[in-house]
Amino acid sequence: MTDAPPSYELLPGDPDSPVILHVPHSARTIPAEVRAGIVLDDAGLERELDHITDAHTARIAEAAAGLARTRPWRFVNRLSRLVVDPERFPDEREEMTAVGMGAVYTRTTHQEVLRPAGFDPEPLIERFFRPYAAAMTRAVADRLAATGRAVIVDVHSYPSRRLPYELHGDGPRPPVCLGTDAFHTSPGLLAAAREAFAPCGETGLDSPFAGAYVPLEFHGKRAEVGALMVEIRRDTYMSEPGGPAGPGLARLAGALAALADAVSR
Repeated sequence: MTDAPPSYELLPGDPDSPVILHVPHSARTIPAEVRAGIVLDDAGLERELDHITDAHTARIAEAAAGLARTRPWRFVNRLSRLVVDPERFPDEREEMTAVGMGAVYTRTTHQEVLRPAGFDPEPLIERFFRPYAAAMTRAVADRLAATGRAVIVDVHSYPSRRLPYELHGDGPRPPVCLGTDAFHTSPGLLAAAREAFAPCGETGLDSPFAGAYVPLEFHGKRAEVGALMVEIRRDTYMSEPGGPAGPGLARLAGALAALADAVSR
């Protein structure tokens, strides 16, 4: 896949910051060779990108980094999650495989065909997924070496109304959903997030999306690696499904900066 642009970017923060703002789903870019394996026509693909992309989350993280007293690091996926989803398991452990949305999606948000039956995901996993995972692992290891700890804050967004692919979408859909991991999300980290995002409205817990991303090398093994997923309901800062950002973006960036500073102390 020689035409592929860089699939991720690590943007440096303060050397003393343990915080990595991870932005995995903000991009819409799909390399031409990957596009060739997607069966949607161009209009259908644009509609799917509107629904599946966590639009403007890279802007929120960028603005937060600029506002924070101790600048956090940022790890940003520069390709669409329709190329690979770096936060899925690439094997049978991934529950989203049941709806065709494992590490390489074969179905859309509305459960239409995205890739043909028999599509082999391994070339995409080898080309994009594994290098991304290795680079994120290195980024966390570097923060551990530099500061003695690392805090991964996943920056996501989600639609105000449930989409057909959601496995657990029947519960509350608060303005900010905080996804947690039993091992890696400490009470202090969760309390700091609730306080930081209080100006943005109600914060909920693990609904409609749960969990937090930690590279497998550290998952369940290194308590010095903290993790929290921040899921922002899209109607609080943008026009859905894929429209422009509004004034809510600045408020959310300020809250994210406050969280980064709180956990950097």
